[in-house]
Amino acid sequence: MCLILFSYNTHPTYKLIVAANRDEFYERPTAPAHFWKDNSMILAGRDLKAMGTWMGVSTTGRFAALTNYRDPMEDTAGKRSRGDLVSYFLNTSISSKQYMERIAMERRKYPGFNFIAYDSNKLFYYSNIENKIKQLESGIYGVSNHLLDTEWPKVTRGKEGLARISNQDTDSMVEDLFMLLQNTDPVPDQLLPTTGVSLEWERRLSPLFIISGEGYGTRCSTVLLMTDKEIQYIERTYSTSGVSDQNYTIKR
Repeated sequence: MCLILFSYNTHPTYKLIVAANRDEFYERPTAPAHFWKDNSMILAGRDLKAMGTWMGVSTTGRFAALTNYRDPMEDTAGKRSRGDLVSYFLNTSISSKQYMERIAMERRKYPGFNFIAYDSNKLFYYSNIENKIKQLESGIYGVSNHLLDTEWPKVTRGKEGLARISNQDTDSMVEDLFMLLQNTDPVPDQLLPTTGVSLEWERRLSPLFIISGEGYGTRCSTVLLMTDKEIQYIERTYSTSGVSDQNYTIKR
């Protein structure tokens, strides 16, 4: 379960604002955001099991992120790692649209996903479940583990919070976005989606921030602010040893 909230061309300073939570089992080995040793163009966290990533940027101003599509009945045996979709895009120079067309042709090779890609010019979204390539216009968007802008309570709450914060003073924006991402308020049962997991798990997964339990929870939050000249990338990691921040600025 993950959440990506993003504002595109709605702010006078930032072309792209992203606030995202990554939820994962704690036993899955992960490296926090860093410039990769095997590809110094990429700034991202890293899944040390499959060696891909869920979200990142490049020094050339590219951005990509993905979430899984929740389907407990899906057979993922023999399929490729979704995390490769992000790292491959960050390492290319082709347009977002061309890349979406490429992965659409190979969509059955991956488990269900939502993918967002920005090439410093245009922003696109694609899900191999829906199989529609969409160029996104100016606006505020959200995606969790269903399709883009599905009205799950956490997505609706997140988009409303992002809209409010992005209309305020930029001096406090980063911390305000982290506060939004750390919202642990549960959702009433009557508003919960039905996604094929138990009611107990629907309840646990309903807040923006999932408190650790049964070895699963929100493992990091990320805020990205992008202009034509600069990218701010701040990741806040949560672990049994505490909370740590990785703060990077890329000059373009």
